[in-house]
Amino acid sequence: MSQSKAPSSGVDRVLELLCDASATIGGVVLVAIASVTVVSVVGRAFFSHPILGDVELVQLGCAVVVASFLPYTQFRHANIIVDFFTTHASERTQSKLDAFGTLLYTLVMALVAWRVAVGGVDIKANQETSMLMALPLWIPYMLMVPGLVLCSVIGFVQTLQHLGLIAKEEV
Repeated sequence: MSQSKAPSSGVDRVLELLCDASATIGGVVLVAIASVTVVSVVGRAFFSHPILGDVELVQLGCAVVVASFLPYTQFRHANIIVDFFTTHASERTQSKLDAFGTLLYTLVMALVAWRVAVGGVDIKANQETSMLMALPLWIPYMLMVPGLVLCSVIGFVQTLQHLGLIAKEEV
């Protein structure tokens, strides 16, 4: 991952702040689910009384964590890419291929965001809950949507930057 520099444009600064906020939220949720796991394991080992539904909490929390970290990863250009075939290509060709790859990623993230939102609405309408704790399942779905939407917005901006339609950030 490259060294962080200050973003050059206002759009980049706003996106960076939103990414940092999203990653911070993801980090807090990650610490919370790790704490639940520790308490449950200690309770099981020493008191024969684990937290009922700890696995449900971890599963639901992990989905929110991943969706919260995706924008940060996209903004920092930290996704894994394979550039074996394009190593000797011109910078212009590489930029166009990067624009295409980023656009494809953006469209997939937008599709995922849309379907997660629709799924969350359907789950709420059907009043679905988790099996052991009876937690409303629509809540983690809807908590995933902002991160996925932010990831799509970042990808759209980066696609435009690769095409030279707006100034590239210096991250």
